[in-house]
Formats: sequence, structure tokens, C-alpha cells
Amino acid sequence: LLNCFGGAGGQHACLVADALGMEAVLIHPFSGLLSAYGIGLSSVFASRQQALLKPLAEESRTEIGNLIAILRKAVIAELAAQGIGEDTVATKPVLHIRYDGTDTTLPVNFEADSIFQARRDFEIAHKAQFGFVYDDKPMIVETVGVEGTDTGGTGRDETESRTEDLAVSPSQTREIFTEGEWRTSPIFRREALKPGNRVAGPALIIEPNQTIVIEPGWLAEITARNHVLLRRVEKKRRQAALGTEADPVMLEVFNNLFMSIAEQMGVTLQNTAYSVNIKERLDFSCAVFDRTGALVANAPHMPVHLGSMDRSVETIIRLNSGDIHPGDVFALNAPYNGGTHLPDIT
Repeated sequence: LLNCFGGAGGQHACLVADALGMEAVLIHPFSGLLSAYGIGLSSVFASRQQALLKPLAEESRTEIGNLIAILRKAVIAELAAQGIGEDTVATKPVLHIRYDGTDTTLPVNFEADSIFQARRDFEIAHKAQFGFVYDDKPMIVETVGVEGTDTGGTGRDETESRTEDLAVSPSQTREIFTEGEWRTSPIFRREALKPGNRVAGPALIIEPNQTIVIEPGWLAEITARNHVLLRRVEKKRRQAALGTEADPVMLEVFNNLFMSIAEQMGVTLQNTAYSVNIKERLDFSCAVFDRTGALVANAPHMPVHLGSMDRSVETIIRLNSGDIHPGDVFALNAPYNGGTHLPDIT
């Protein structure tokens, strides 16, 4: 099943699924706003820490408790400034503890308000991370922290509704161009579709945040959770994927051959470079292109260069047509012609 999202995803979902040989597509009601929807559902979080440097012992309980109260008040105030009421804020006190004479602290929850439990939890965490505990070293509370999280946020109701197989009428019809010809297609408003409704392609479903194109041979169904489920109901004769007619053994041999060339280019460049950026930061990329400037193979160097490098090569070929000979070297640093930014040399 293909999971579709993005503002334009619904327009291409059926065609992408066909290209991949997949026969089902799921589209969430807010798929056109997915990242914004996720940010809206994420918990608002605030935390405060303050150094203490006191032994983890009963005589330190009062100081620990007082500091937790001060930090909890600051956390609640920060969340209140963002419009979150205290009744929906869950706070969690955390002690950062280490053995005396060592540097590494480990966080331990102090929600039980028990010094004994905190010591026990620290020993368990220390043994899990380092494989041992000290019997002769006192434990030090280096810092006290309080974390606060808003628990009042609720997402969209995803409970299942009863589905009814009801006929639905389009709001209008339009001519759309699909599969090489114009076709009369019904248009459905998303708010008018109920769980159980089905729409056969070609058709359009207009949502507030995106448009869903149902290609011929596809059927859209509104699920019990009010999602759009697209299924291919007519088998499609698929064309052989590019390269599948080649001998798979020779294809693998040449794939590794070209990749090896690009990798060896990188090693040679690194070994012979004077620049620290190339020699130590490895800020370079190497690739092999064909006579038209199309990418054949690239080594796993810096991906940011590779997206535009073919444009650079195409520019060199275009500007020097008929005057390129074995042994020639070309250098280009024009961002307009494919470079990522001015200091980059292709």
C-alpha cells in the first residue's frame, strides 16, 4: 500500500502507484497538511535545570525539594505564557547524579520523592551503561531539573464510523486529460462523501487542502476512519521497467565498474589535494557522466554537489561543442550554470 501525503500528492498517487506496480493508496484527510498537522499535535515542552552539588542523602532532601519547587514554578510559568493551563501540565523532576570523583552524570527520575529509590535507580542505570557500581564512593546530585509537558492536546477523532454503501452524486463534471485523451469526469466535494461511499475513476475529489485525481481503472472508497482508500480495480498491463531487459549479470558488472571509477577518482583527489577542505573535510564529489551529460555513476561523497553537477557538465558540453578533445580539463564555478554556490569549483 502506498501512503500518500503532500499538497500535490493526491494528484499523482494513482500514477505513482502504477509505476511501482502497487494497487492500493491510502490518503489521510490531512495528508495535504501533514507536517503542519504533526506540529500542531506535538506536545509543548519546557524544562529547567540548576546546579546543586550535594550528596544524594537524606540530609539533602529539603534542598532538593525546595529546588524542584522553584524549577516547577518556572516551567509552569513558561508554559502558561504559551496559553497552556496548569491543570494540563505534567511535570517530572529529574536528578543528574554521578559518583564522587567521576565526571559522567546519569539522569534519574525523582517522581517518587525517595532518596533510596533514586540511589537504586542510579545504580541500575550505572551498571547497565558501564557494567559496574562503586561500593565506596558517595553519590553526588550535580544538577536538579524539572521537565513539563502539555497533556491537553488532542488530535483528530480517528474512531471508526459505520459504513454505508450509498450512491453519491457529483457536484459537477469537467473534462480532464488523462491516459492521452480528454475524458468527462465527475467532481466530488470531500465534505459530501461519507464512510462507505465509492467513486470510480476517472474522477476528481476536491478537498480543502488538496485535489485527488482518480485515474481510469481506479476506485476510491471512504473508509470507516474517513480516509480515502484508492484501489486499482482493472488490471493494468505494465511496461517493462527501464533496464530490466539487460542481462542482470552484465548489468551488475558494469554498475560496479562505473561505481569503482567514481570511488577511485575520489581517493586520487583526496591523496593529491593541497586544500584542507578536500583532504581532511572531504568536501568534494566525483561522478561519471555520458556524452550527453547524464549521470552514469556517482560515489557516495557529498550529495549536495551531485544534484546539480549534471547541469554543469551539460553546460560545458554545450559551450564547447566540437572543441572537446581527450585530455582536456574544464573548470566551472558559475552558480547559474549548475554550481551550488560561488566557491564551488566543478
